[in-house]
Amino acid sequence: MSDDKKSEPGERLRKILSEKAQESPTARLPRLDRAQPAIPKLTSTKKVAAQSEPDSAPDFKGLRFGPPFWTVTGILSLVVNAVLIGILLAILRMLGGIQLTANDASAGLLGGLFDNFEKMDRAHIVSVIPIQNTIPVQFDLQLNQQTNVVLSQDVTIDNALVTVETGGLNITQARTTIVLPQGTTLPILLNLTVPVNTTVPVVMDVPVDIPLASTDLHEPFVGLQDVVKPFYCIVEPNALDLDGQLICR
Repeated sequence: MSDDKKSEPGERLRKILSEKAQESPTARLPRLDRAQPAIPKLTSTKKVAAQSEPDSAPDFKGLRFGPPFWTVTGILSLVVNAVLIGILLAILRMLGGIQLTANDASAGLLGGLFDNFEKMDRAHIVSVIPIQNTIPVQFDLQLNQQTNVVLSQDVTIDNALVTVETGGLNITQARTTIVLPQGTTLPILLNLTVPVNTTVPVVMDVPVDIPLASTDLHEPFVGLQDVVKPFYCIVEPNALDLDGQLICR
């Protein structure tokens, strides 16, 4: 019985093959419906096959403009970020170079300001002022002094008391007329008030030397130095003034 069971599968296979060989190959083909043309039937078959195929990709008909928009936006974002990063790196490089010379530049600028304010406070206004003008003069001149006068012409004195003593003639307190010749010098005593009302021309050069420290400009110059001093001392703690003295102390 075991031998029959082992041979049974082989016999079945041969039987199936013999049955298949007896069938006509045309019987296996699908029958055509003569009432309908073959082309529409093939077309319908393609439609059924197309409908039966699973959707391999999602349908983006409703989102036709979505993916291009986000793609362009992403590219623009990357470009903008790259440009901003480049600008930032350039600014950092510039700031690094500026930082190296910031202290020297600040010290030079603040030092120049402080020194110039100090020089302005110590400056003098030196000049020569020409004066050419006329000054009115009006006053009373009081005279009381002894002086000599010279006669500019002959002077006649009537009824003058004259005393003459000579060897043969003596005259005492006699009235006579005397003529004083021109050029005679006479001592006199002047005691009078002379009014003066005139103008005097003045033409002269007046030298001027005005130190600004003694004027009202001293306070603003010192105030400007006090404003600059704290910042100057930060960048240059050992700064010196014009006298060589330490400023920051």
